[in-house]
Amino acid sequence: MHRSQHSIEGPLAVEPDDFRRELVRTAHWVADYLEAMPESPVTRPLPDQHRRRLSASPLRDGGQALPEFLDFIKTDVAPYPGGNGHPAFFAWITTPPAPIGILAHLVGATLNASCGYGENALVDLERGAVRALADLAGLPQGTGGVLTSGGSMANLLCLAAARTWFLASRDATDGVAHDDIHARLVCYQSTETHMSVTKAARTIGLPPSRIRHVPVTADLRMDPGRLRAAVEADLVAGLLPFCVVSNLGTVGTGAIDPLPEITRVCREHGLWHHGDGAYGGLGSAHPDLAPHYEGVAELDSLTVDPHKVLNVPIACGAALVTDAGRLRAAFSTRASYLDGNDEWPWLSESTLELTRPGGRALSVWAILHQLGRDGVRDLLEHYLSHARLLRELIRERPDLELITDGPWAITCFRYSPSSFDGDLDVLTTRIARELQDGGKTFLATVRVHGTLTLRASVCGHRTTKADVETLVAEVTRIGERLTAH
Repeated sequence: MHRSQHSIEGPLAVEPDDFRRELVRTAHWVADYLEAMPESPVTRPLPDQHRRRLSASPLRDGGQALPEFLDFIKTDVAPYPGGNGHPAFFAWITTPPAPIGILAHLVGATLNASCGYGENALVDLERGAVRALADLAGLPQGTGGVLTSGGSMANLLCLAAARTWFLASRDATDGVAHDDIHARLVCYQSTETHMSVTKAARTIGLPPSRIRHVPVTADLRMDPGRLRAAVEADLVAGLLPFCVVSNLGTVGTGAIDPLPEITRVCREHGLWHHGDGAYGGLGSAHPDLAPHYEGVAELDSLTVDPHKVLNVPIACGAALVTDAGRLRAAFSTRASYLDGNDEWPWLSESTLELTRPGGRALSVWAILHQLGRDGVRDLLEHYLSHARLLRELIRERPDLELITDGPWAITCFRYSPSSFDGDLDVLTTRIARELQDGGKTFLATVRVHGTLTLRASVCGHRTTKADVETLVAEVTRIGERLTAH
């Protein structure tokens, strides 16, 4: 075994043998933790006193020894998980990490290279991962982009690129022309769009009065006719529509907006068409979902979150732009202390961040290459098949009411026995709260056409048939107890 001749010095120095011992000890704990997780509570309440102690975390003058770190994790952190690593977690679309993603994060932290500047292999792995995501999503050759911290940042980057493109097309990137046109920009989204899109629009300078919320049809998809009417009304009023954001799998129900019809409106009036596919952006990779993605190649940009359906460790999104130069045009800023490369532009020129974690790129690349195309399809089928099972179990029970059933693996339902004459919203809230506190399974709530429902999302690679059965059994058990006379 090679032994370094360098001396071990400094306040952060650790003897190689001590470091190796803690790595092995930590690796065993990680493996044991994941193995035991299905038999553990999904979540545990975090006592207020413990929360206050963690939030304060006073420093000791003398610091702590290396082994104390894992001891602290075992006693103070791991017993209070968010729940998303558990196979019986059906709430928000935050998934358990794939094993190879955990390994990739460790290796990424060890290499500790930035994917924002300089030349290192992880930068090119990110380029390859972005290209693979774009290909799986059905976007055309030449699509480029960057990995981000999540869908919120990806939506922000794409809307900023749309704004810069629109201003540049009118020779209004600065001065009086910029101020005049920017003051009249309008962005459109449906009433089902994720809140991050509104936040992104406000961040690039649009006030709430110039963010339109287009009504949806009965199937919770954007109404193209209402969109067209809104755009034309704004044009008559002297405003400047510049971007429409479509949903490729809403967070509430998994609905997919009618892309061809919306693109037609965008092309007729010179608007950028962005797709928020943080959850459902890779639907083209599955034969049952692909018909809903007709026209996806005509998008100008697309958000995808690998930390959702691909089970990449948090946090990882992707901003994909079919003309990659438009993303760079929005963010490229040179400085004398940063010697960029025009042939291989630094990725920081296409995003807000200069320093960007290489472990993120390595995790996406590793999971994609472990899966391959067939594996991505099979992973999506895993979610869809368990969602189909959940809906079958709901239909079999007369006291359960199915509210939505697709096309993605989100199911909205409620406990609604014919004998109950109380407030169903109150009952639904109580069922969700008791179920979350019970630790056996976990789901969230959402309003569908004004009705409060239980919302179950299947998005974990470890979820089993037994977990789905437990969810239905627990909802029914709690509902029966709460409605007993």
